[in-house]
Amino acid sequence: MNQETAEPPVQPDCLIRNFSIQLSPTPRGARLAKLLATEQLRTWGLPFETPAHIVGELAANAATHGRVPGRDFRLTLYVVGDTLRIEVTDTHGDRVPRVQQPSADCESGRGLALVDALSRRWGVSRGPAPRKTVWAEVALPPEHGIPRFGGAGGLSQGTREGKDP
Repeated sequence: MNQETAEPPVQPDCLIRNFSIQLSPTPRGARLAKLLATEQLRTWGLPFETPAHIVGELAANAATHGRVPGRDFRLTLYVVGDTLRIEVTDTHGDRVPRVQQPSADCESGRGLALVDALSRRWGVSRGPAPRKTVWAEVALPPEHGIPRFGGAGGLSQGTREGKDP
């Protein structure tokens, strides 16, 4: 008598979560990016305070400095292993952001310094033309991370702009 047993479905060792949305390059679109990111991270059961500040700064930059009339910006969140990657893509690829040292009386210009302080690392990826993506990575606490393949996988390594990893 032949007897077949059903094998349990294969469960991946690494779950990847992602969220992506296009928004208008306006102050309202930037505020909506922060709100939607906060709600998505809350839905995933992840900490959202620090990432919300980063999303707010990157989205505000996209709406202010990366704005091209008629072209939206894109917010993308990825969770792989113990890392949350935040990406904001706009269509003003010729304007690459840099950390500034504004004078004490300036009312703006501190956004990327805040991103630098709050993130594990951040940077800019160009292309395809005319796009650029400003990204930041945030370490998740161990209780919130998702196991990686074999414990050694994850996101590719890069450098934080202006700093070695």
